[in-house]
Amino acid sequence: MQVRYLHTMVRVLDLEKSIAFYKLLGLEETRRIDNEGGRFTLVFLSPPGQPECPVELTFNWDGDAGLPSDSRHFGHLAYGVGDIYAMCAHLAANGVVINRPPRDGRMAFVRSPDNISVELLQIGAALAPAEPWLSMGNTGHW
Repeated sequence: MQVRYLHTMVRVLDLEKSIAFYKLLGLEETRRIDNEGGRFTLVFLSPPGQPECPVELTFNWDGDAGLPSDSRHFGHLAYGVGDIYAMCAHLAANGVVINRPPRDGRMAFVRSPDNISVELLQIGAALAPAEPWLSMGNTGHW
């Protein structure tokens, strides 16, 4: 039996705000489907050169009344980054809260506008511990 990864889907409340967040992470929009009959839009975003690893943003035109509001049961998305300190500084400069700072030079967590936990992992060896991350505490849940 063959199994192939297709995508991870997350529901979003504000499509443009969510797209902007994932673009801050470096993802690129690879496909968009507007379904008039189902009254929803699907936007697929992937890391550059990795179209086979998309996150699917699902936006229901009429809202999400009746759906669970806390997505913590989902877990998290994870992305490897070339410089975790630079990525966290970039996200923070654009208003993203760093919930779990990369004190160890290896791992951080942030949240999307829809409360999706996103893990950032340093590609390769951990960076040497450095300020301001070293002395920064956790903020909220991650």
